This record gives sequence, C-alpha cells and structure tokens, in this order.
Amino acid sequence: MLLYAPDIAVDPYLPETEAHHCLKVLRMRVGDSLRITDGKGNFYQAEVAEIFHKTLNACRVNLLETIPQPPLWKGIIEIAVAPTKNSDRMEWFAEKATEIGIDKITFLRCRFSERKEMPLERIRKITVSAMKQSEKAQLPALQKMTDFKDFIKQDFDGQKFIAYCTLDNKVPLAQVYRKNENALVLIGPEGDFSEEEISLAKAYGFIPVSLGESRLRTETAALTACLTIHVLKMISG
Repeated sequence: MLLYAPDIAVDPYLPETEAHHCLKVLRMRVGDSLRITDGKGNFYQAEVAEIFHKTLNACRVNLLETIPQPPLWKGIIEIAVAPTKNSDRMEWFAEKATEIGIDKITFLRCRFSERKEMPLERIRKITVSAMKQSEKAQLPALQKMTDFKDFIKQDFDGQKFIAYCTLDNKVPLAQVYRKNENALVLIGPEGDFSEEEISLAKAYGFIPVSLGESRLRTETAALTACLTIHVLKMISG
C-alpha cells in the first residue's frame, strides 16, 4: 500500500486522510513499515514512530530510506482540454491519464465551452488516488481554468498540437510527433474549437493533428492523445 505525503521530507506527520487509512483501515501500530511517495519523484521506506490517540488520525513516521525514482518517460506530456458539462467525464480522463502517465493537465475556457470552472480539489484527489494505485512517484500538475487566448500565448519548450473535428489539412499525431520531445496537445469542447481559435492557435505555432477517423468525445480525444504519445515513446525506444 502506497501512501501520499507531499511534505514528508520535512514534516514527519502523515496528512489526516492518509493517517486515517494507516491507523483505522490498515490498523498499523508503532514499528510497522509503510511506503510513502511525495508525488515529486520520490518513494520513502518508513515506519510508524508514534500514534497520537488523543488526536484524531495523527501519526508520526520515521523515514528509513529515500528512493528517488527516474522518470518513467522522456519529455513532458501536457494535455490542455476544455471540460465537458458533466464533470464525471473529466474525472475519468484525469484518472486514466494519471495511470497511463501525464505531467500536466490544464483546463481551457473556450468559446463553446460547456463548463466555465472545474472543481480542482476533487480532480486532485482523483489523481492522487490514481498515482498511488498505479505505483507512481510523480503527481501530475493541475492548472485551473484558463482562457484559451491567454493559454496559447504561454511559452512551451516543445511541440505544440491542436486537435479538432473540422476537415482540414491535418496529419495524424502519430506521424508528426517527434519521439521523446515535450508535447502539448489542445483538445476542444464538444462544440469544438471556433474557427477563430483554430486560426489563432496556428498563428502561435500549434500544429493541426488528427487523432483518427472516428469522431471522439472530448475526454476520449484527450486520453487518445496522451496514449498515442506514450505508445510512440515505447516503440521509439
């Protein structure tokens, strides 16, 4: 069982939710061993050092070993997606992308967006759970809702792509992505990007790409882009 404590290197106390799981669910006692990740690329081998019975869900641990983890893939993978009206579908995407492997998820506010805000705390809890379940030491960064026009102006050191439904001179992402480079892919709302947004993205260096012959729902397109890049990294070596 992997526990998450982002500040464990400087603060020996487990967060309340993790302490509750450790003490009430796993029923650990002083001296029991446990594994922790800080979500910043490290695993820790630790032991329960002290349990505070008068304080609900309080537990201090001793760190026995720090085990830095090498990156599981080369280059940064970022997906910037316009959230669907049903937040469950974005939660599904965040969970599965974390399991597969992603560095950053950004939520876009576009002209045809169905949702103007996203509950980041709930999404963060889902990504933490997915990180632990998939035995990863790196938690994806989450960026709050950002206006499309502001986002595309931000610097990005790598390849930039935009996927949309309109028939155009697009090439498959699998053909244009250069192996192991940083990649940022824009995925629009179910009403798609507007013509103005597509033109603006192109002007800022985003390459139009196709994710296949099928018309995909927003969350499926976002996950397909993430998975495509991972497959290319694996077969490219």
